[in-house]
Amino acid sequence: MPFPYKTVLVTGATSGIGRGLAERLIEQGVFVIAVGRRKDRLDALVERHGGARVASEPFDISNLEALPSWTEKIISTYPSLDAVLLNAGVQRSLNFNSPGASSPDTLAQTTSELVTNYISPLHTTLLFLPHLRARAANGDPAAILLVSSSLALVPISRCPNYCASKAALHSLAWQLRAQLQDATASEGHSNQPGVRVIEIIPPAVQTELHTQQGLAPIGMPLEEFLTETWLALERGDQDEILVGPARDHSHVEEEKRRTFAWVAQQMKLQGSDT
Repeated sequence: MPFPYKTVLVTGATSGIGRGLAERLIEQGVFVIAVGRRKDRLDALVERHGGARVASEPFDISNLEALPSWTEKIISTYPSLDAVLLNAGVQRSLNFNSPGASSPDTLAQTTSELVTNYISPLHTTLLFLPHLRARAANGDPAAILLVSSSLALVPISRCPNYCASKAALHSLAWQLRAQLQDATASEGHSNQPGVRVIEIIPPAVQTELHTQQGLAPIGMPLEEFLTETWLALERGDQDEILVGPARDHSHVEEEKRRTFAWVAQQMKLQGSDT
């Protein structure tokens, strides 16, 4: 099944997974709106692939105050936008035993990490959702793609705030998907797909996420990750794409998933969604 989305916004498109996925999309004929803080890297992407295939949109997605007006500008400039891929993320070590754990710098760092990894994707989803729902109501494909982490399923102690932020994003994906599916059914559009919510769950991947912390390159080679992820996106049959070693953690959520579905059904029977 060909990848159905033709105009995709990608955050964090200046390096790592975001840059790699942006280039895979471009290579497959998808028009990419590349978003990131480093304008020089975005301009290099446009120079490499051409302005007819990719657009540079320098923006700091952690700037929550600017997000509403920026979103309006994006929708106005690119009305054909049919998918947003929210990938931007940062990872920082946090040692609760450190004497500086309560310092102003550490507090600011943990807040910034949470904003970038969870609050900004949440706000961005809320802001783009009306546009995407309108496209879906017209029968057009539309999707929100969230890049979380296998650390959302099984955390590690070195970067607890990062793990918690990705766990929040993972939980958001479940709930957003469930609500959108329920809304589509209640509006009488059960024959239409509605807005899909696709979560990409990477393992550790060899990118700047680790090396910028002074760590050695660890994890799955980026090209292997990109190839496996793209094949899954092209098949289009998974709402959760666990990649490489991340699949080894899938079993930990089997009972949780069954319970989530059972609770949702009970709430429907009771006529309550609270």
